Amino acid sequence: MEKLEGSQAAGGFASNEVVFYVPVPEDVVGLDAFDAGEQEILDVLNRKVASGDSLDSVMDFLYETSHGVWPCDRIGLAFVEDDGRRVTSRWVRAEYEPVIMGSGYTEDLEGSTLKPLIDGKVLRVITDMEEYGRRNPASRSTKVLLREGVMSSMTCPLVVDGRCVGLLFRSSRKKGVYGPREVWMHLAVSERIAQAVEKAWRIRQLEQINQAYMEMLGFVAHELKSPVASMVLDATMMLEGYVGDLDDAQKTSLRKITAKGEYLLNLVRDYMDLARIEGGDLSATIRPDVDITKIIQESADIVEAQFKERGMTFEPVYPDDQAARMIECDPDLMKIVTVNLIGNGVKYGSEGGKVRVTVTVDNGRMRVAVRNDGPGFSPADRRSLFKKFSRLKSPELMKRKGTGVGLYTVWRVISLHGGRVDAVSQEGSWAEFSFEIPVAGKAT
Repeated sequence: MEKLEGSQAAGGFASNEVVFYVPVPEDVVGLDAFDAGEQEILDVLNRKVASGDSLDSVMDFLYETSHGVWPCDRIGLAFVEDDGRRVTSRWVRAEYEPVIMGSGYTEDLEGSTLKPLIDGKVLRVITDMEEYGRRNPASRSTKVLLREGVMSSMTCPLVVDGRCVGLLFRSSRKKGVYGPREVWMHLAVSERIAQAVEKAWRIRQLEQINQAYMEMLGFVAHELKSPVASMVLDATMMLEGYVGDLDDAQKTSLRKITAKGEYLLNLVRDYMDLARIEGGDLSATIRPDVDITKIIQESADIVEAQFKERGMTFEPVYPDDQAARMIECDPDLMKIVTVNLIGNGVKYGSEGGKVRVTVTVDNGRMRVAVRNDGPGFSPADRRSLFKKFSRLKSPELMKRKGTGVGLYTVWRVISLHGGRVDAVSQEGSWAEFSFEIPVAGKAT
């Protein structure tokens, strides 16, 4: 193994070695080691990284500017994953087709020829891929690259805060094309993009994880909905005497079963709504002349069991004019909103109290307000409302079980309709949650 010293950067590369390893320095040689064209590329690359350009944008720029400056038929980017156990290709672009080792290609690091690069933080230059493959017959990635026609390559670890987070590959379909100058340029590029590409990749990973989580959440919620609803229906039928007379103890047990089942159904509805929203499938199918009072009544019927359990009453206040009750909206999405708000009114209201729903129209906008008697919330807590998984922390409210996603769902749906949400309260007395949307012709 031969070491390339910094003083060789301007010299020739006359060696018969098949592979070289170059320690990655803490500070790459300064820009005075590069010509004007190379310096310009590094300057623009710095600006792209500083401006927060996307991973694809940075890598596309690097690929497109490489032609005519350094030997390059292929550039690839891979990240170290699974606690350092494997490396996975996440970006590849080449001058040729087909690219066999494309994005998603994974290599276990144990026993791999890449492992010394990551562990030792060294750059590797392969001058003759065919001979390297003969010397390393177990290297799966070498075999794949040879099938693509790659004859030489440079592989540099991407180091962030002393950690190797990935690898930057530059390859050519000619042998022996990478010398000290190309090595230093490859090091300079990797130094500039390491932190940016890691951040961009972590963001993309979080997005993918969130999407997978929401898909799983939606699937589980959907699978739970039918059996739980069936159990609630069976218990309700037994309470109503369809299977014969019951004594008081049996009725009490069945009421507890239905109450717990309704609670689970509420959770299922919340998570199914959230999965739909976060999955990117949320779009409004606007219908004209939707009667908001019908949606409100259907929503109250859905949470009827909760009203009965808490001994609460439902009090609607609607405009006398039928035309004032009509609105353009997606009725299914609007029902999600009203079920959430009325359900919250029951959940956080005072036992034996009432939930009042008031509909008013003014200046081309309809306002629907849901008020309940109860502990309410403090002005400081107001800013925590309508955020995902956010719940108010007062001891009284924390006693009431909830998911913290209902009000966030309300906000998303109302925003989709071109409206806005609000919440006001007199702490210790009442709370009111409301939304406003355009009456006609302005929903989006």
